[in-house]
Amino acid sequence: MPEPEPETHKVRHLDARSLRGLAHPLRMQLLDSLRFGGPATASQLAERLGESSGATSYHLRQLATYGFVEDAPGHGKGRERWWKAADDGLYFDDALFTDASPAVRGAIDMVMHEVATKHAQELSTWLGNRHTWSEEWVQGTDMSDMTLRLTPGLAHELIEKMHALVESYRDLPEAADAPDAERVRIHTHTFPLSTD
Repeated sequence: MPEPEPETHKVRHLDARSLRGLAHPLRMQLLDSLRFGGPATASQLAERLGESSGATSYHLRQLATYGFVEDAPGHGKGRERWWKAADDGLYFDDALFTDASPAVRGAIDMVMHEVATKHAQELSTWLGNRHTWSEEWVQGTDMSDMTLRLTPGLAHELIEKMHALVESYRDLPEAADAPDAERVRIHTHTFPLSTD
């Protein structure tokens, strides 16, 4: 029998229309929860996120309208509706950041601030819980910052190289069944600093 094709990492490209469907803090939390926690019902997500099932149900339907979530066949029984994330990640179209529409600029600002807040929460949670991890895992983590002098073109080149390096570690065979393998979160932030 031929080897099964490896699963591809499915990334969603956001445009102005789809951005409107995502630009709400609870929708972003729901999408993250489905990506990292797997398929769930509106009630399960409500309990997980401390929200009402009416709110999670409404926002799941909105996410579905824009194609961010979809039905998860093979889960549940009866009338339970199970949802799953339709993709593994998001890619922001550069045009969103310079769009002439105040509504689009407001939406991208809200989404980017939610992403930054999520990154800070994840890092803070790790710092608060690192004592529960093995010494090997504590040594296998990083929280660094570096300052370089670059042109916009060089900064873009650096970002592409960092992303390519991270992608080269995705789905490595030696980590697939390793007993000490865990999901690892990697954040990158590249931005100019004011010299005033």
